[in-house]
Amino acid sequence: MTSAAGESSNKVKPELADFAGKWRLMRKIVQHNGDVFEFAGDAAFCWREGLLIYKETGLVTAPNGTKMDAERSYLWRRGADSKIDVFFDDNRFFHSFSRHQPVAHHHCGDDHYRVNYTFDTWPVWQSIWKVDGPRKDYKMTSHYYPV
Repeated sequence: MTSAAGESSNKVKPELADFAGKWRLMRKIVQHNGDVFEFAGDAAFCWREGLLIYKETGLVTAPNGTKMDAERSYLWRRGADSKIDVFFDDNRFFHSFSRHQPVAHHHCGDDHYRVNYTFDTWPVWQSIWKVDGPRKDYKMTSHYYPV
């Protein structure tokens, strides 16, 4: 995973420690065919041995109204050159982003993931993922609100 080029217009540039704590998380996933999934839950960043453990838990609502429990974990670490490195919970590298260029991408087989973090209204922030490839085609927007 490498960071994409381009300077961010974000005024606030949070550091790793600024994410520590609890957040309310609202997410919308829009599939290429127009189906919309919604996630409502919580996210927490907790310090452990110099890194932040990110864990989200909540409820996903499918387009047909079916509700499913969902959870996901990541590891956030200080990277080189003041970047934030994000790892899967099994310690595999996922992506890295700079406070000054909060964009990144990741390839998973033939699928391509691109993210843009937005901190303009910090401490409210968002991530926008665009995912495309032979197996996936969606846009996922997540809004984080401090608790």
